[in-house]
Amino acid sequence: VTIADALLDLLPTVLPIGDEKPSAAHRSRLALAEAAGTVLAGGLSLLGISAPEFV
Repeated sequence: VTIADALLDLLPTVLPIGDEKPSAAHRSRLALAEAAGTVLAGGLSLLGISAPEFV
């Protein structure tokens, strides 16, 4: 929770605003977040825990 709260302050500086086209760095961050979610879901599955579904 502490880390998530700290990241909220950074979001306006790393996310595109309005109609701004996402940069390569933004697309890379999204890909990294998706990959991390996949790895975490796999680890939870090995432990017999189901990961929540996010849309």
